[in-house]
Parts: sequence; C-alpha cells; structure tokens
Amino acid sequence: MNELTELKFTVSGRVSRPCAEVYEAVADPEQLSKYFTTGGARGRLESGAVVQWDFHDFPGAFPVTVVEAVPHSRIVIQWEGQEAAGGVGSTTVEFEFEPVADDAARTLVTITESSWNLTSLGARSAFDNCQGWTGMLAALKAWLEYGINLREGFYA
Repeated sequence: MNELTELKFTVSGRVSRPCAEVYEAVADPEQLSKYFTTGGARGRLESGAVVQWDFHDFPGAFPVTVVEAVPHSRIVIQWEGQEAAGGVGSTTVEFEFEPVADDAARTLVTITESSWNLTSLGARSAFDNCQGWTGMLAALKAWLEYGINLREGFYA
C-alpha cells in the first residue's frame, strides 16, 4: 500500500463537441473569458507561456504558467497554491481531451489538480478548487453546447 504524501483530485465530464473545439475553448483566452475567467484571461495557453487569469469572485489577476500544451489533447498548468505540498508554492493542473469512443463529435475532458498539503487547510484548498474545476466543466459544456454563460451573476 502506498503512503499518502499529498492530496489530489480528478474531475471529468463529456462535452458534445470534437476535441479540437473543446481544446480551443480552454486554450484561447477570448473563449475562456466568455464562460470561466469572469474577470478575463490574457494570453493563450501555449507551452512555456505565463498568462493572466482574473475572476470577479477572486479579484486581481494572477499568473498561470503553462508547463505543456499539446494541441487538441493536453494542457498542463501551474498556479499559486498557498497550501501546495512540497514547499513549491504552486499546484499542477492537467487537462486531458479525449474523443469519446465511437463518437469523435464528443470529448471527455479530465482535469486533475495535484500537490496539496495533507493538512486541514490543504484539504480545504483542494476541496475549493475541486468545486471550481467541476463548475468550470459545467460552464464549458453549457457554453459550447448551448451558448449559455453559467457563471454570469453566479458569484456577484
């Protein structure tokens, strides 16, 4: 049995759009700003980039470092996490975009965030972010499939 050294979580959902379209909705700052980053996103998610994300519910833009971006299949980012494990000060978020078997018109989106401390504050931070990424998946689906912004007015 492996010893638990950090907290991490995974959320996933299916979007009825092809991988390329779903990937672009996350990587393109214009699109991301329409359904997720309520205060706006600046900079495309490309390998090596440092972009800015802003949320009305957490005012003040903050940096997001893009560790890896593989068009239409994977994006890995790091962002500040006060309760991040290992003393690095950031967590790692992995987005995976996979075609749903037998239906290339649908995409399975999986988001995993790792490296939270094994403390009550670390657990609280992980739970908060898990809720946030679950909301992001729902907002992504609503935006791409129906043109509805679920976050508008939700937090303020």
